[in-house]
Amino acid sequence: MNALAQLGMVSELPSNNQISAIAESCEDERKDYFVERDGEKFAGTHLLIDLWEATNLDDPKRIDETLCEAAVAAGATILHSHFHHFSPNGGVSGVVVLAESHISIHTWPERNFAAIDIFMCGECDPHLSIPVMQRLFQAKRVLVDEQRRGRVAA
Repeated sequence: MNALAQLGMVSELPSNNQISAIAESCEDERKDYFVERDGEKFAGTHLLIDLWEATNLDDPKRIDETLCEAAVAAGATILHSHFHHFSPNGGVSGVVVLAESHISIHTWPERNFAAIDIFMCGECDPHLSIPVMQRLFQAKRVLVDEQRRGRVAA
C-alpha cells in the first residue's frame, strides 16, 4: 500500500458495513449476486454520469470523501480508494474500489466538468449516489446514462 500512497492519495476509510459483508461472504461463498428487476436478471447497474457547472473538482481528499459518502449512500462496501492529482490544470482521476464493483472519476476543473462511472452489483442502488455527488460537487447540470450489465438471456 505504501507504493500506492506514493503515486497519489489512498483512502483508509472503510464503510460501516465492510466487516459484516466480509463475514457474510465467508459464510456463503457461492451466493449469486445477480439481481432480478422488471423480469430481467443481470449482474448490476452501470451509470455514466456527467456533472457540469460543478465545483470542488481539484481536491483529491475532498473527492475521495465525496465518492466514499456516495458509495455508502448506495449501500456499497468500500474496499480501497486511490486518486491522482494532475498538473498544471489540477484535474483529478481516481477510483473507489467496492466489494460490489467501483466508482471512478475524472475531473476537468478548468471546465467545471466531472465524468463519473459507477458500476454496482447485488442489491446496491447506484442512483442513491447521485444526490450526494450533486450536492457536494454543487453541480448545476447532471446527465445520467444507465446500462444493465451481464443480462442473462431467457
